[in-house]
Amino acid sequence: MSRKVIVTCAVTGGSSATLAKHPNIPKTPSQIVEAALEAAKAGAAIVHIHVRDPETGEPSNRFALYEQVVKKLRDAATDVVINLTCGMEGSLQLDSLAPITIGRASSLKSPVERTIHAVNLQPELATLDCGTWSSGESIYVARMSDLREMATLMRDAGVKPELECFELGHIEIAKKLISEGKVDSPPLFQFCLSTGYGAPAVPIVMHAMRDILPSGAIWAGFGCSADEMPAVAQLVGLGGHVRVGLEDNIYLRRGVLASNAQLVENAVGIIERMGANVATPTEAREIIGVVKRG
Repeated sequence: MSRKVIVTCAVTGGSSATLAKHPNIPKTPSQIVEAALEAAKAGAAIVHIHVRDPETGEPSNRFALYEQVVKKLRDAATDVVINLTCGMEGSLQLDSLAPITIGRASSLKSPVERTIHAVNLQPELATLDCGTWSSGESIYVARMSDLREMATLMRDAGVKPELECFELGHIEIAKKLISEGKVDSPPLFQFCLSTGYGAPAVPIVMHAMRDILPSGAIWAGFGCSADEMPAVAQLVGLGGHVRVGLEDNIYLRRGVLASNAQLVENAVGIIERMGANVATPTEAREIIGVVKRG
């Protein structure tokens, strides 16, 4: 299997739950950049970026924080591909159904507000979560009208969407966006598995998701928690690219907290032992069809 496999590192994520469990979750822009550079040195061609409130560590979507991270990455001696999340501020919580009452915990904003940092900072990639789903008592909202507008904003800014799919139906939604011309070819898909509110990271699911992709699609995936490294092996075996990082799993092994660089090193070891090679950022850009920005 002499092919190039792209490794993405999801550096810090958008969850509050990891804060109490991992004292070294990157929080400030400088910490996020440092972790991203360490991951790139370990073999990650792409870094997937969320930001956090520097004081509290809580998830944030403040433009100024993204701006700091992107500037620091572009000023650093690295050519790593930058991927900004656009999956924040899409949450709706209902405190009551009779009458319908929107909860104060809701963060739902317009498509423009959810993509403004990607449009203005113009990274190579930005995520587009292709469907509405339930996460406990919270609902992530991605109506077709929202997705069409977000995809158009990204396309017009020259930012390639990473089409995040948490189950089979999300792939069908993404295919509709592609058929409507909202997403340019080749499309880039990310299978988001074992998140707790979507498809599990098991072989039958990975096969099914791969098999219904449109012709010519580039695809990757990840598993969460204990599924992270087994998913790497399974995805590589099926011909996909992979993602690891503290957003998806905070442990190196049972009871041992990881760093992003350690998780990337583990993934690189799996990929190489399977006979494949890890793609450089330059090779990753060629594979997914983007050019260096900034």
